[in-house]
Amino acid sequence: MTGRAATIVELGRAEAMRLLAGADFGRVVFTKDALPAIRPVNHLVDGDTVIIRTRLATEVGRALHTRPRAEFVVAYEADEIDGLTRSGWSVVVTGLARAVTDPRLVAAYTARLRPWVNTDLDTVIAIEPTIVTGIRLRPGPGLPEFAEPRGKDHHPWPQI
Repeated sequence: MTGRAATIVELGRAEAMRLLAGADFGRVVFTKDALPAIRPVNHLVDGDTVIIRTRLATEVGRALHTRPRAEFVVAYEADEIDGLTRSGWSVVVTGLARAVTDPRLVAAYTARLRPWVNTDLDTVIAIEPTIVTGIRLRPGPGLPEFAEPRGKDHHPWPQI
């Protein structure tokens, strides 16, 4: 492609995790009935671990509670892409997900990670990234640069 097409810049692990930590939400990808399934969730990053909350009744929650100390492979993706400037970034982490069972950690994560939906989220899940990949899309000639978000609490749209 030529003209106004964006260019791709690969991100290092540290930059990818920094961008992920600043994102409001992402998508967890897991296996359901031997097929990929995707659910949008909000998250927080604690060190190098991605923390999400879910309900035990969801597929992700059930999978972690089917056997003690269960772990399974998931991917977690977040992005901020501006379709007008054709710029932004995307980060994918792939690793093992497990239920957080330490009551102190559950309480701390529950206090910090508020649900966006009006439902009881009774399971805290930690994703330990094994693979972290990310890209930054740079705008083509004549298009403005993507503006970094103003922080995790900035929302360009009304809260749901």
